[in-house]
Amino acid sequence: MQTRNRKRLQLVLLASLFVVPVMLAAILANSGWIPGARSYGQGIVPQRSVEDVVVDLADGARLDWHDPDWRWSVVALPGKRCAEACMAQLDRIHRVRVSLNQNARRVRLLYLGAPPDGVAADELMKAWQTGSDVHGGFAEWAPTTDDGLAVVLVKPDGTALTVYADGFDAAGLRKDLAKVTK
Repeated sequence: MQTRNRKRLQLVLLASLFVVPVMLAAILANSGWIPGARSYGQGIVPQRSVEDVVVDLADGARLDWHDPDWRWSVVALPGKRCAEACMAQLDRIHRVRVSLNQNARRVRLLYLGAPPDGVAADELMKAWQTGSDVHGGFAEWAPTTDDGLAVVLVKPDGTALTVYADGFDAAGLRKDLAKVTK
């Protein structure tokens, strides 16, 4: 091989070291692949603000979605009535929050709807803020089953990020909360 051709080949190989990774990244980005962005819930696309959703809390106050303590909101949406399955899922979510250890303070639990009845329910609901969705802003994510429970994860700035449909695995919610509260 002549020296001139060899130098051209070296130049092409050197240029390809820079061009090929950029092209590969562009192809992956256009295909929708995002590294390390696996979520156990279903992403709300496009993400939307819930600032306009009016939530009246049980104590008479109105919920401020822009949390000054920069806490994530786990919004529980019950079915028509919250009985055994719903209460079991609420208990799992509370345990998920507790398992976050020092980051548990960065998560607030919000239950929208009529709270369940009974002594066990009264004890369980002490960990939850209860309120009502005045204009039905979360209605599209509520479960259709009577004893179901869905969850919406809301960022501290008031943006709905992920929805966990009825029957979701609380361990997946825990993994997602562990990622976002670091």
